[in-house]
Amino acid sequence: MKILLATFWVTPHVGGVWNYMQQLKDKLEALGHEVDFLSYGENHEYVHIINENRRIDMNDLLSEEILQYMKQHNSPTHPDPIIHYYETRCDFFQLGADYLGLDKYDVIHTQDIFSTVCINRVRSKKTVHVATLHGCVAHELRSAYYSSKTNKQGIANLGREHFDRLEYDGATSADHTIVANEWMRDILTDEFHVPKEQLSVFHYGYDTEAFLKRVDEKTEIERPADKKVLIYTGRLSEFKGVHHLLGALSQLKKRRTDWVCWIVGDGPMEKELKNIRKALGLEDDVVFLGRRNDIPYLLSISDIFVLPTLMENQPLSVIEAQISGMAVIASDVGGIPEIIEHGITGVLSPVGDEEMLSIHIEYLLEHDSYRKNLGVNAKIWGMNHWSADIAVQKVLGVYQHSLDKSRQK
Repeated sequence: MKILLATFWVTPHVGGVWNYMQQLKDKLEALGHEVDFLSYGENHEYVHIINENRRIDMNDLLSEEILQYMKQHNSPTHPDPIIHYYETRCDFFQLGADYLGLDKYDVIHTQDIFSTVCINRVRSKKTVHVATLHGCVAHELRSAYYSSKTNKQGIANLGREHFDRLEYDGATSADHTIVANEWMRDILTDEFHVPKEQLSVFHYGYDTEAFLKRVDEKTEIERPADKKVLIYTGRLSEFKGVHHLLGALSQLKKRRTDWVCWIVGDGPMEKELKNIRKALGLEDDVVFLGRRNDIPYLLSISDIFVLPTLMENQPLSVIEAQISGMAVIASDVGGIPEIIEHGITGVLSPVGDEEMLSIHIEYLLEHDSYRKNLGVNAKIWGMNHWSADIAVQKVLGVYQHSLDKSRQK
C-alpha cells in the first residue's frame, strides 16, 4: 500500500504524535508498504511532505489579498481570534495538501481533528481515510477560553460551540477513527455523540527494543553523586502542568534538598517557567536541559519520572519511563489511570494539587525499596503491553477493512 501519515501540527517536533508517526512509518515500511509524511512546517509557514523534501510556502500559494485577510483576522482585537487562528491555518493546510497531491495514496491516516477535516474535503473518494485522535482538542481549547481573563462569556460560549462541532466532525469525517483508550472513546460517544461503530480502541504500541538500545548512547550529562534525580520530559506548555511541578518542588525544598530536577523539552512556556523557577528560589535545584535526543540515556540515570499534566490521552513520556524501569508519578487525568495502577506500577496524583505531588515525591525519595519496586513492576507491565508489532497489525487491519468496504461501494 501507498500510505500518507498526515498531521496539522508542525513536524518534526518534540512530542508523542511525531514519535508515533515515525515509529508507525518504520513498522509499515518494514512490512513492505510505502509511507510519506504530510504536515505543517516551522511556524506554520508552509506545508510539506517531509520525507520527499517537497513544500509549498504560504506566500507562494496565497494571494496578497488573502494574506492580508489572514493577518487582519488574527488580530487580538478580533471578536474571536482563536477561531480565526485555526480557520485561516486550516484553509492553508487544505490548499497546501491539495497542491502537493493526494491522489496517489491508497490510505491517508490523519492524526488530529484539523487534518482529518481538511484532508476529507480534498481527498479522492477512492482513497481510504483513517484517523487517529491523540487527544480532545475541544476540551483543550475550552479550557483556554474559560481560563482567559480577557474573554467575555459570549465569546467563550461561541468558541466552545465552534470547537465542539469541529470535534464531532474530526471524529466522523474519516472512514474509521482510532482512539487509544476507553477514556477518549467515552468522551466522543457520550459527550459528542459520535457513533460507536465509527471507533476502534487500541493502544499505540511502542518500539521498546529500539528505545532500549539507545540507553547506552551516553552524552555529556552526568547525574550528581549525592542527589536523586527527578525528571520531566515533554512539551513546555500550560497543559503539561510543569508550573505545578515547580510549585511542588518549592514545598519539597523546605523539607529536604537531596534531589535535583531535570526539565527536558521546549515550548511556549519555557521563559515563563524559568521565571517561576527564579521566583521560587529553585535555580540551583531545577535544570532546564532543552530539547534533546538522549531521552533513553537521561531516563536511565534518573530515579523518578514526574508528569504533572492537566489533561492527557496516552502520554508517550510515561510509556518511555515505564520501559526504562522508572518509578512514575503522574496526574490522575485522561487515559493515564488506564496505564498506571496506583501503588503497583506507579503513583497517581490529584491533578493540580501541588501539596499532594510534593508528598508523593518525598515518599519515593524516602523509601528506596518501594520506589525501585514500582520501577520493576512498571517495566514488566510496559514491556508486555506496548508491543509495536501487535499495534501495527491492528492499524493495518483498520486500513484493510476500510479498503474492503470502499471496494464494495
